[in-house]
Amino acid sequence: MPVTIYDVANAAGVGISTVSRVLNENTNVREETRHRVLEAIEALGYKPNILARNLSRSHVQTVGVVLSYFTNPFQVNVLQGIERFLSQAGLDLTIFSLESPKRRETLLENLSHGRRCDGLIVVSFTPEERFLQRFQRFNIPVVIADFADERIPSVFVDNVAGGYMATKHLLNLGHTRIGYILDHVEPPNGSGGNEPGADRQRGYQQALLEAGISFDPKLVSESGLHSRERGAVAAEWLLNRTDRPTAIFAASDMIALGVMEYARGQGLRIPEELAVIGFDDIELASFAGLTTVRQPMQEMGRHAAEIVTRLMRGEKVLRISRQLPIELVVRESCGALAERG
Repeated sequence: MPVTIYDVANAAGVGISTVSRVLNENTNVREETRHRVLEAIEALGYKPNILARNLSRSHVQTVGVVLSYFTNPFQVNVLQGIERFLSQAGLDLTIFSLESPKRRETLLENLSHGRRCDGLIVVSFTPEERFLQRFQRFNIPVVIADFADERIPSVFVDNVAGGYMATKHLLNLGHTRIGYILDHVEPPNGSGGNEPGADRQRGYQQALLEAGISFDPKLVSESGLHSRERGAVAAEWLLNRTDRPTAIFAASDMIALGVMEYARGQGLRIPEELAVIGFDDIELASFAGLTTVRQPMQEMGRHAAEIVTRLMRGEKVLRISRQLPIELVVRESCGALAERG
């Protein structure tokens, strides 16, 4: 016999109106009561009405997209690819932002219990295992964009290869002191976090090792968020050294643009005195003449939307994890339009 809202109410020691308010994310519920209701929902395996309604329809309607930083141009580009596919497929899109740490736990709990969306795309991080188990329990497919995860469908690029590609280009131009700026982002609630920057560092170190250059941790700096301001702060730390690098590889274009802005403010000529490479190839990179490793951001979003939509409709997807190609785009910030022999 299926579990009803009355069973949940009895187990939690509340009325059905309280359960309904929790399911509809009404803020007029005490936090202690809300957690008690959610625990009862999970223990009993209750499927909220929104999921039941969707299962009774011939096809599902809503895809949720969780962004860790809505102001990040990379994530905005991925979102555009998602939106275009879903729009053509006649599906609705709901955007959730995790920029506020206070929202993370509540949002993931609500989504993983089957409310507000029928499929989910998470950009740049993996939710905790307990949430993934709940999504599976409520038959809500989850796809990760910009992060390779063997447990669930993923769309990603080879970030190690990208880091190697960028560093190899600088080495071929004659640079031997190459700095790296890592886009370290604190994982939300102990999740998988944002690892692409760490993978790009592995590629950076691999290229140095291959060239016979010892890795110097003093040439690696952390910027935190993808922003020009943080990139400038990291550049200040690297460029005010007596043995400063002659080239900097930044984990994202926004960080690289901050590096260029700070360097020029200090009177350094780019590329004569400092070569700079970024990662992503956002629109501003071309305008600024920034050499970068291009990844297909909108295509990444489109693939993620296609996979989650097909899974939501119960279709079999033979290739549920996809690695997309990357390429080096050489512009003026490195001082050469082609690598030397």
